[in-house]
Amino acid sequence: MDFEPELCRVEDALNILVGKWKPIILLHLLKNGTMRFSELKRSIPGITQKMLTNQLRELEEEDIVNRIVYPQVPPKVEYSITEYGKELEPILHTMHEWGTKHIIHKREKLIQQSVNIQS
Repeated sequence: MDFEPELCRVEDALNILVGKWKPIILLHLLKNGTMRFSELKRSIPGITQKMLTNQLRELEEEDIVNRIVYPQVPPKVEYSITEYGKELEPILHTMHEWGTKHIIHKREKLIQQSVNIQS
């Protein structure tokens, strides 16, 4: 690696992505493009309206998500990934792949431990 640990900015990057819902929100927007608030809410079972609003606002503050409000009744609000935010796609993809491998690794380790105990 070509960086100094004391100058590491991984924590800064993780602070933007940390949270149960942000990666899921980003993956939906990356996959589907522009989505209305209600579409996002329906596509993420378990997220509350308040949590979705907060997570989207934080991503908007970081210039990761773009928010467009259309002046109509009822209000129409659309969200999309900014060009800057699209740079996260390979990072999220790599993290997803690693997470999948990690789950398999943990499962295999538990199986091996079980075999060792039974031997």
